[in-house]
Amino acid sequence: MREEAESLDTSNTAATWVSAEALRHDIDQRIKALADLSDTPLFFGRLDYLNAPGAEGAGGEEDGQRFYIGRRHVHDAGGDPMVVDWRAPVSQPFYRASRREPMDVALRRRFGYTAGDLTAYEDEHLTDPAEADTTSKLLQQEIERPRVGPMRDIVATIQPEQDEIVRSGLSGTVCVQGGPGTGKTAVGLHRVAYLLYAYRDRLARTGTLVIGPNRSFLHYIEQVLPALGELEVKQATVDDLVARVARVEVRGTDDAAAAVVKGDARMAEVLRRAVHAHVTLPTEPVVVVRGSRRWRVPAYELEEIVKELQGRGIRYGAAREALPQRIAHAVLVQMERAGEAPDDRVQDAVARNPAVKAAVKEIWPPVDPAKLVLRLLADAEFLAAHADGVLGEDEQRTVLWAKPARSVRSAKWSAADAVLIDEATDLVQRTPSLGHVVLDEAQDLSPMQYRAVGRRCTTGSATVLGDLAQGTTPWATRSWEEALGHLGKDEAVIEELTAGFRVPTDVITYASRLLPHIAPGLTPVASVRENPGFFDIRTVTGDAQVVGACEELLRREGSVGLIAADARIPALAEALSAAGLGHLGPGEETTRDTRLTLVPASLAKGLEYDYVVLDEPGAVVAGEPDERTGLRRLYVALTRAVSGLIVTHADPLPPQLG
Repeated sequence: MREEAESLDTSNTAATWVSAEALRHDIDQRIKALADLSDTPLFFGRLDYLNAPGAEGAGGEEDGQRFYIGRRHVHDAGGDPMVVDWRAPVSQPFYRASRREPMDVALRRRFGYTAGDLTAYEDEHLTDPAEADTTSKLLQQEIERPRVGPMRDIVATIQPEQDEIVRSGLSGTVCVQGGPGTGKTAVGLHRVAYLLYAYRDRLARTGTLVIGPNRSFLHYIEQVLPALGELEVKQATVDDLVARVARVEVRGTDDAAAAVVKGDARMAEVLRRAVHAHVTLPTEPVVVVRGSRRWRVPAYELEEIVKELQGRGIRYGAAREALPQRIAHAVLVQMERAGEAPDDRVQDAVARNPAVKAAVKEIWPPVDPAKLVLRLLADAEFLAAHADGVLGEDEQRTVLWAKPARSVRSAKWSAADAVLIDEATDLVQRTPSLGHVVLDEAQDLSPMQYRAVGRRCTTGSATVLGDLAQGTTPWATRSWEEALGHLGKDEAVIEELTAGFRVPTDVITYASRLLPHIAPGLTPVASVRENPGFFDIRTVTGDAQVVGACEELLRREGSVGLIAADARIPALAEALSAAGLGHLGPGEETTRDTRLTLVPASLAKGLEYDYVVLDEPGAVVAGEPDERTGLRRLYVALTRAVSGLIVTHADPLPPQLG
């Protein structure tokens, strides 16, 4: 298939050089999508149907049809399918069929691979009452396979409850609450792949976007969709999105109190007031001179036009663009009454008349979003005028800069400030909407950040992924209903994943001791893994013993993460180097030679390692602004291990761990 694409001659098929370039780009993308991936088999399953799908018959082996299921469609030289895409309707029973509901499948076969070589297979005769119902060994082995390198796809191990979310339609928004190891990130990415398969033409026009919490996380997941043949999905953080619009350099930081207020949804009303306060009702008429005639639009008529535009609730910039045309229309009405027959060209000419342009500038002046936010944060009187009844006096003082900046360029903008500029920009001019947005680790977003994401999918849908127990910001989401309201997706369906495929039983049981303190009422994750995992808690007297724990785990197969409070990272890095132990930073790709990653606790979210050494849980908690946030950060750190966890501590453990 790849060679066929490479051999295509486009030299005489395009009418213009533009269409030739577009065609060449499409072919190049197809060639990239057809690239061989090391250790990645083309198929992982087989379905033998009792009847040909879509046909009605009495059943029987001779009436059925056999399909091999894989990551993408594969056909032979004659165009006949050899492997069926996992997203095709005919592949769905591979994930959902059971003995209770066989879905007309006589046999389901799973294939096992080692380093890309076929080494095993496993059959389930779903309609044979004599065959015992057993847990798939190959499924367990695939789930527990060591992790080296970036995140991989889960097409061979998708579970029925996950598949239901993956195959949900494009028109609806889905919110997935999932504890550590439940596969929510993988489910979200595979849903994107499914939507691109089922609605390719529509999403090709409107676009798709995956939003992650930080660059390390995005680097970790960036190979999943290309492995499934999808190369066009963009990835970004919320900070990336707003930076493109705000066009300011983020050089400053906010303390927790200021960040909470700036991220509060009430700031949207403050900004709305500040933007529309620029409109001034006219007190003077507009006089338009054309040739020897003078046409006068009185102030009361101008006021009616302005109030009518304000009442329509359209964007500030759109109303400003409409105002000169409305004034020109009023002039044309007078012309027609005087017996003239003006057309659209005359109206456009009147709208560009200097007197009209001067009136528009006076009545509805242009607004620079960055300058507006600068004034709100630097001018106490201006802020008070527009925050009256919305923010309290203490809250206003909290967000005001101690040392006001002189200009947009010299200001030390924070990430929260950039979100405010993004909101103000949308008040002036509508933000373009995408067809589908995936928002991962959503529990950490502020209401204003939710609004920023929601603006990117006002006419599209979203997949929201997160875990309320892993909210590690002071403004973390309290409930998904509240978050979805800020996102503008009140109609979203909330699904909960509680089956843990990644974290070993002993580890998740220990970490779940924190749930009553950080997320009361949340269902604990129940590990479905047969291997309980390796788990140990050790009292140490120095960094050398922490390094020793890393060396011990490196003697096992797979990746190792050393997670510690941010303040502890320099000392641990020095200790690792002194011991001659090479290590990477979060987001850097592990190799078979370098399998140890040193991870600040603040960047651990979303990452996973076969084995983890967690250094000083008490320091992880103490490194956050408040105890609840610190305990949530600890919960995240405790649940990064796939096969085993060693907790090392010289200081007492947090009492919430028992």
